[in-house]
Amino acid sequence: LSCSCVGEENWEDSRTVYIGHKEPPPGAEAYIPQRYPDNHIVSSKYTFWNFIPKNLFEQFRRIANFYFLVIFLVQLIIDTPTSPITSGLPLFFVITVTAIKQGYEDWLRHKADCSINECPVDVVQQGKVVRTQSHKLRVGDIVVVREDETFPCDLIFLSSSRYDGICYVTTTSLDGESSHKTYYAVPDTMAFRTEQEVDSLHATIECEQPQPDLYKFVGRINIYKDKEEPISRTLGAENLLLRGATLKNTQHIYGIIMNTHFALLLRSKTNDSVVKIYKAVINTVLKYAWQWSPDRDEPWYNHRTEIERQRHVVIRAFTDFLAFMVLFNYIIPVSMYVTVEMQKFLGSYFITWDEEMFDEELGQGAQVNTSDLNEELGQVEYVFTDKTGTLTENNMEFIECCVDGNVYIPHAICNGQILSAASSIDMIDSSPGGYRREYEDLFFRALCLCHTVQVKEEETVDGIKRGIHQGRPTSFYISSSPDEVALVEGMKRLGYTYLRLKDNYMEILNKDDEIERFELLHVLNFDSVRRRMSVIVKSSSGEYLLFCKGADSSIFPRVVSGKVEQVKARVEQNAVEGLRTLCVAYRRLSASEYQVACRHLTEAKLALQDREQRLAQAYDIIERDLVLLGATAVEDRLQEKAADTIESLHKAGIKVWVLTGDKMETAAATCYASKLFRRSTQILELTKKRTEEQSLHDVLFELNRTVLRQCSISGLSVDCLDFGLIIDGATLSAILKSNQEGGGHGNYREVFLEICRNCSAVLCCRMAPLQKAQIVKLIKASKEHPITLAIGDGANDVSMILEAHVGIGIMGKEGRQAARNSDYAIPKFKHLKKMLLVHGHYYYIRIAELVQYFFYKNVCFIFPQFLYQFFCGFSQQPLYDTAYLTLYNISFTSLPILLYSLVEQHVTMETLKREPSLYRDIAKNSLLRWPVFLYWTCLGVFDAVIFFFGAYFLFDNTTFTSNGQMFGNWTFGSLVFTVLVFTVTLKLALDTHHWTWINHFVIWGSLLFYVIFSLLWGGIIWPFLNYQRMYYVFMQMLSSGPAWLSIILLITVSLLPDVIKKVLCRTVCPTATDLHPPVPYCGAVHHLHAFSVLQQNEFLIGPERQERSRKRR
Repeated sequence: LSCSCVGEENWEDSRTVYIGHKEPPPGAEAYIPQRYPDNHIVSSKYTFWNFIPKNLFEQFRRIANFYFLVIFLVQLIIDTPTSPITSGLPLFFVITVTAIKQGYEDWLRHKADCSINECPVDVVQQGKVVRTQSHKLRVGDIVVVREDETFPCDLIFLSSSRYDGICYVTTTSLDGESSHKTYYAVPDTMAFRTEQEVDSLHATIECEQPQPDLYKFVGRINIYKDKEEPISRTLGAENLLLRGATLKNTQHIYGIIMNTHFALLLRSKTNDSVVKIYKAVINTVLKYAWQWSPDRDEPWYNHRTEIERQRHVVIRAFTDFLAFMVLFNYIIPVSMYVTVEMQKFLGSYFITWDEEMFDEELGQGAQVNTSDLNEELGQVEYVFTDKTGTLTENNMEFIECCVDGNVYIPHAICNGQILSAASSIDMIDSSPGGYRREYEDLFFRALCLCHTVQVKEEETVDGIKRGIHQGRPTSFYISSSPDEVALVEGMKRLGYTYLRLKDNYMEILNKDDEIERFELLHVLNFDSVRRRMSVIVKSSSGEYLLFCKGADSSIFPRVVSGKVEQVKARVEQNAVEGLRTLCVAYRRLSASEYQVACRHLTEAKLALQDREQRLAQAYDIIERDLVLLGATAVEDRLQEKAADTIESLHKAGIKVWVLTGDKMETAAATCYASKLFRRSTQILELTKKRTEEQSLHDVLFELNRTVLRQCSISGLSVDCLDFGLIIDGATLSAILKSNQEGGGHGNYREVFLEICRNCSAVLCCRMAPLQKAQIVKLIKASKEHPITLAIGDGANDVSMILEAHVGIGIMGKEGRQAARNSDYAIPKFKHLKKMLLVHGHYYYIRIAELVQYFFYKNVCFIFPQFLYQFFCGFSQQPLYDTAYLTLYNISFTSLPILLYSLVEQHVTMETLKREPSLYRDIAKNSLLRWPVFLYWTCLGVFDAVIFFFGAYFLFDNTTFTSNGQMFGNWTFGSLVFTVLVFTVTLKLALDTHHWTWINHFVIWGSLLFYVIFSLLWGGIIWPFLNYQRMYYVFMQMLSSGPAWLSIILLITVSLLPDVIKKVLCRTVCPTATDLHPPVPYCGAVHHLHAFSVLQQNEFLIGPERQERSRKRR
């Protein structure tokens, strides 16, 4: 086929690659040299020269860092009440630590880049193999990759050491899939064996520009031979070897470099606060109100200069405002941002270290891809889950098949004897007959040919490499789809064995031990839209056959003959039992029909633009007028403890939705088995079948009236919530479409959401991947704005996972795309219970206490400074010493709350797992609402008033010391600060439920550190200080008996209201959490005992489930 007659289009986003950098022959096409990036890898962010300016720019882009920089500059520029050190030192510490951390990480990236760039690669040049470094590779070079080597860049597969022109590749580093994938060489170059043959290739490649999607590639190769027209061949994802993948079970391959360069994207998040602005404004106004009287305008101890008297009042007001901003900026300290980030980062390791979430079979535990969402795990209201591979094991077992209305079961029991599958076919519901032989052979051949299964030889058995010998395979099947493996293995048990694909011929061993060969002409790949796949093969007699298998909804409309009703009845019966069903059909093609089909496929595959749409149109034309052969049924068992997990989520007040592409009957059976639906659940159907009988408008409003009527009758009882809704993809599309078109029947979306709100569980079947994301988006955008969680295991769940607030990927058998695109990854669905009910509960409690405690202790810290302005003429005089201002949030009070936010357990893990209803106590952000916030604020203001006025009235006695010496303002401030530090630390000790040795060390150690620091800071004359206003102040204060009495009395009075409140709440109106107090900490022995008990329970559960499964079958 000439490229001038097929697939011609103008596409700007394409590139042309000249293989071996050879110009095309004269007259073929214009030679336009193109420059592409080299293969030099740069994943690092900085260089030696730009590290300091670029890192500072990146850090000060955060609004928090930029704010504190402005405060520091204000302190340098104008006359402020505090030293610039109080803001500059914490900021410098945070910036320096962050810069060191980022610099070290970037240095590691530089080392990794260097090792990759200098990796040796074999390149074919002038018929010889030349070794070069990876970073010197260019687009168009021909490279040689050997077994177990990693592809240095994206390659078009030209030929391999295997004569069938295929190679096996693992893409573990790309998508986590460890299975071997098969890639195919270009048919016209697959015979090349030597470097000279490869170097003689004269061709160009046209393809799209590099795309982020790993599984899509559109291109074509034009091969020039002498003066003939160029031969164009289609190139797809099966010809593209991706960078980072590894070559397996193939000695070597030749490939042409297509893409060489990649980039890395980063993202950041910022926060801000305006609380301190209000205090600065209030103090500025109060100052000028105070100075409005002439006698207060200029105090006797602080006469203004002439320049200050002539300065405009607006300028003076602005500078005073900035001074007050500096004075009160500590209410939201820079250390709070650091503490929150550290809490999230370090807290995420508790999920990774959880031994109960480690799976022995996979050899992996839970993974945390982002730590920014830890607290949202405790606020989930909706869980959207996939079915296959998430609720079920995705471990398919062939159960039966129905051929032309007759049922075949491997190893069936007839007359008390087990019939061997190798010798005969077991038949149920009918007696053998010769008229069925043709349909039987076609059905079993269809399942042996219509698939993408690979046969992997067992490499060593007793030290000898074994393969397929005398028709007895010593191999096993591998595929990206467990369904296909189950079907091929099922056919093997029924007497038809798929042997191999060799030289584009598929070989099967029939039940008469005869090998049949079929030439594989075309594969019409499966996709989630068509929900079917087909192959076109040519038999040894020259007959063209199209075999098609897929979902019943995609096969039955295309069938023109066959026992449709009998097969459909069996499919529905199997679906009710929870089995996964597929229908099989075929079509005989004449030579002319095959040529037409081949032309459609070739034109679509050679197109560079809209290739997927053209292929879909071609598939639609070819897959018509089918003859129904039968159907299959495979079982996908429910995952261990999946039902217990869903039941616990229901008790926790979380609504669970199952989103699946399976048919309604199969999905409903799984929902009953997993306890999503109970036997008492009233099922509401919103399906295409019902909307065909009634209009969508009538069905929606009838269901809405039903749920509202039941709720009004039952009041607030549980019965009104015991509804289950089943909706299919077609009806969902109609609901969303009618809402977009704005029809005259009202807002269907709101009616649908109202129905869903009154249902305890929802099943969405026949869902396309995009519809799953639409469902999640619909719930997210509802008026309640609930926190949503999506969990799945396959690539078709990625859009749903990305749409939800929290995305969780299952490390299943459909690859690791879901796990890689999620926020968290867990081995099994059962681990979701502990992820939400335990870790999520703890994370939310801890972060809520962290934020509110930080605000509380800084209100206690700053409000006395605010009160002090009324007694110092609003002169911005600080109450505390500079060292105290600087170290309060860095050293004196930071470690206790950080440790609390990491290890606090107000209830034991066993209690949280045993009582899922405790999750309801923290639902809907209950701990960060206005009433709770106002309580913490009032408590902080009350304590601050006690600190300040308690010390003030005690200071009213001027002969406070035994020698009659008077205390000054720094002694007053030190007394207030001492009471402050002890009170806020002891407040945290009162809130601590889970005490360990490290809690004692940090809490009491922080108080001891404050005392020692104060003694050293005021007891030594430091040579680097120009003046030392705190010299001997702290010792003088402690030498006074009344000061000791004041400290003890003020601390007791400050803590008393909170103690009384806790006692009254636990006595009068206790919460569910109060009724389950934590068990005293018993060390590692307690945890080992709990873990051993859990293992024993799991050991007992496994055999019981297996026995129940055997009894059911």
